[in-house]
Amino acid sequence: MTEQDDNHEAELVARIDALLSHVWMVRAFLKHCEEAEEDDELNEVQRTLYDYMLALGAPLQSGDHAKYLKQAKKKLKKLVAAKDLFEEIQPEISSHTNFKMAVVSLSQSVRKIESILQPDA
Repeated sequence: MTEQDDNHEAELVARIDALLSHVWMVRAFLKHCEEAEEDDELNEVQRTLYDYMLALGAPLQSGDHAKYLKQAKKKLKKLVAAKDLFEEIQPEISSHTNFKMAVVSLSQSVRKIESILQPDA
């Protein structure tokens, strides 16, 4: 791998990691909201978000950009499914602005992550 390739991978990791800060905040909101105590699907969403970020933690800490990107791509389908599920169930859960904005934040972040990992899709 050339230095240029490594720099490109490092840039992609940094962009994804910045977007994951939004995913983390949505996850934290969902984990601690009262509605999560009663809704298995909402809990599934927050657990999937956590699992995605957990899978990327070790490669991020070690600076292994190639492994980070490989894991991010491997787990992307589950992240997208969690986003889709949250978009679907949010109106049933709550019409509060916090939930509406959480859907927007998660949707935008996941779409941008998808575009980084699958630029030709």
